[in-house]
Formats: sequence, C-alpha cells, structure tokens
Amino acid sequence: MILAGDFRNGVTFEMDSSVYRVVEFQHVKPGKGAAFVRTKLKNVITGNSLEKTFNPSEKVEEAQILIQEMQYLYNDGTNYTFMDTATYEQVELTKEQIEDTLPYLKDNMNVKVLSYKSNVFGVEPPTFVELEVTYTEPGIKGSTATGTTKPATVETGASFNVPLFVEIGDRIRIDTRTGQYMERAN
Repeated sequence: MILAGDFRNGVTFEMDSSVYRVVEFQHVKPGKGAAFVRTKLKNVITGNSLEKTFNPSEKVEEAQILIQEMQYLYNDGTNYTFMDTATYEQVELTKEQIEDTLPYLKDNMNVKVLSYKSNVFGVEPPTFVELEVTYTEPGIKGSTATGTTKPATVETGASFNVPLFVEIGDRIRIDTRTGQYMERAN
C-alpha cells in the first residue's frame, strides 16, 4: 500500500480497476482546512489522463510493474522493434505505445520497457541522451552570455530549443525528463 502523501512522479498504483502513473503531483497545505495532494494521473493501459485530489493519508494499492532492459533495434514503418539483451527475444511496439519516447530514440539505444500483467505500456529512455543537430539557423559569435534560444532539429527528427551558439553537426545533451537542452557534448 502507498500513502497519497508519498506520491512522486513515476509512482504506479491501482485504483478503480485500472492502473495509473503519477505524472505530476503537488502537496498543498492551505491556511485553513486539511492538507491534500493534487495529482495529474495517466492510465497506463489506455493512455487517458485525469486530475484527482487525494487526502495525504489515503492508501492505494501499489501496481507491480515489470521493468525490462531492452535495446531498440529498428522501425519498420509501422512498429518499433526492441530486443531483450539477455534472451535476445524481440518485442514489437506501436507508435502509440512509445510516443513520449520517440524524440529521444536512437538505433541500438538501451531503454527500459515497462509492462503490467504482460501488457507493455511504455518505454523509458536514459535520463540524458546525446543527439546530433541536423538543422538549425547559423550560430552567432559572442552570443554565449544571453539566455536566448533558437529551435534545432536533431537526428531523431525532434526539435529542441538550444542556445544561439549551437551549430549543425554539434552533439547536444538533452534531459529526457524535461525535454530541455543541458549542454554541448564532446
């Protein structure tokens, strides 16, 4: 059992015959009245989102999520193929199942495949990924001191905001939890 007061991002639990993952949470202690926990939840099977408020002492049943280390192999146009690095067993997932991970997914990347009762519901990339910039506007010399950013397209086809000094061919490090530029990689 998990207390609602112990919720953190990524916690999965069973509620109303479904399995939910905490996407966002906020502990609120108003001046008057009892404290509460405001959450944004995602149904791991259907993908639907919901906002719900809990009493911090409310208990929910923890869901047993299987996390498997797998390697992303390729995309055949319809499905994305992953291989268990221990057994060499391959699993095919649809774009809808891994949509949140696509901006970070590169061939031969090791990821964590998440499943509940043999139903895969998501893929977790590494916390930081290095991606090559394939297109961005030309860099401007001496623009390292300002906080101004510009869009840059990376090798996966995704676009991220980067500082003005980043150029085509640079490798950049992205935080997959926030989708934000961290630094240039060497």
